[in-house]
Amino acid sequence: MGSVLAFKENSFNLSIFLLALLTTLCLQVLSNLANDYGDAVKGTDNENRLGPVRAVQSGLISKESMFKGVIIASILSLVSGVLLLLVSFSSFDLQFILFLVLGILSIIAAIKYTVGKNAFGYMSLGDVFVFLFFGWLGVAGVYYLHIQDFNWIILLPATSIGLFSAGVLNLNNLRDIDNDRENNKITIAVRLGNNRARYYHLLLLVLAWFCHILYVISIGDSIWEWLFVLSIPLFILNVRKALTHKDPKELIPSLKQLALGTFIFTTLYALGVILSHA
Repeated sequence: MGSVLAFKENSFNLSIFLLALLTTLCLQVLSNLANDYGDAVKGTDNENRLGPVRAVQSGLISKESMFKGVIIASILSLVSGVLLLLVSFSSFDLQFILFLVLGILSIIAAIKYTVGKNAFGYMSLGDVFVFLFFGWLGVAGVYYLHIQDFNWIILLPATSIGLFSAGVLNLNNLRDIDNDRENNKITIAVRLGNNRARYYHLLLLVLAWFCHILYVISIGDSIWEWLFVLSIPLFILNVRKALTHKDPKELIPSLKQLALGTFIFTTLYALGVILSHA
């Protein structure tokens, strides 16, 4: 999304786009490995967990090996991120240092979601950090790397992506709400309770759509930029399942559906922007 917003303003760099994708992938892998390790160490991953099999909890990988995997993924994320900054900035200036610090904070955040005594995923802060790092920092940061400037209005689509990402996490937490409560993992879903967490999910997705629609209304160039509305049935189905599910296991496919829906949403918007500039 950050790259698409830059392309819309005629400031697109293919190398930045590809390295941003690689860095994002490394951070996502790091986050998954760290979550597997952290929840296993804390005992949250146990026989009562409803989600996909976790490597450490199931005995497929030892805690020591997974910890090494976290270290390797951290190094790869840092290397990829530094390469991204070297391509983006012409010199080792204040901008470079600022983004390097933000990149290091991203690595720390990916690990600290479940790892350590003060893991923020256990303190009802997971949604906030996902929103910030997957939304505002991820989208607005990549946009800035392309264009070397900032426009406040791009926080609208950045907010949309952040809210969709928080929605994926909320579905995960809704699925695991009982096990998390029993293991003192106080997520937003645990704090709200099952019923209110369902409507919280509705709020996340409705606000996400509202923000992006407001952005397109504000500075859209052509009708093509409305292609993203073709993805709305996926989100309607997702909200319906979140509101009406009887068994938490029913939410397992919904996590993938929302992640895929977000990808399709962004891809359709990107296609619309490209067609409007053709």
